[in-house]
Amino acid sequence: MRRLAAMLATVLALTIGLSPLAAVAVDDPSEMLPDPHQEARAQAIGSQLRCLVCQNESIEDSSAGLARDLRHVVREHVAKGESDRQIMDWMVGRYGNFIRLSPPLTTGTVLLWLMPVLALLVGGLVAFLSFRRARGTGPAPLSDDERTRLTDLT
Repeated sequence: MRRLAAMLATVLALTIGLSPLAAVAVDDPSEMLPDPHQEARAQAIGSQLRCLVCQNESIEDSSAGLARDLRHVVREHVAKGESDRQIMDWMVGRYGNFIRLSPPLTTGTVLLWLMPVLALLVGGLVAFLSFRRARGTGPAPLSDDERTRLTDLT
C-alpha cells in the first residue's frame, strides 16, 4: 500500500512539475530569432494569426505542429526583412482570411452577418402577404347547382 502511495505521489509530482512546460508554446530557443526586435515583431504577427488546428488560439499560443510550422514561416519572413503587411498578405494569400483571428470588414463578411436578418425579414414579409391574401379572399360563391343540392339536403 505504501508503495502504491509513493508511486502515485511521484506521478502527481511529475505531472504538476511538468505541466507548465506544456502550456508554453514558443519557448524553444531554436524557434526564436536572435534579434529581440525581430522576435518581438514575429510574436506580434503570430498573435494575429489563427492556428488552423485549434482555431480559437493564435499560432503563438498553440502547441500544435502546424502552428509551430507557421511560426517558423513567420520568423523566416521577418528575418528576410519583409514588412508586417507583406507577411500578413502572404499568409492570407496562402490560407485565406480565415487565418486571421480578426478578419477585416469586407462586403463578404457584412453579407455573412446580415443574411440571417435578411432571411427573417423576407420570410416575415412572405408570411404576412400570404396571410393577408388568404384572409382577403373568402370562399367562392355557390353555383346554382350547389344551392339546389344544399336546399335538398336541409
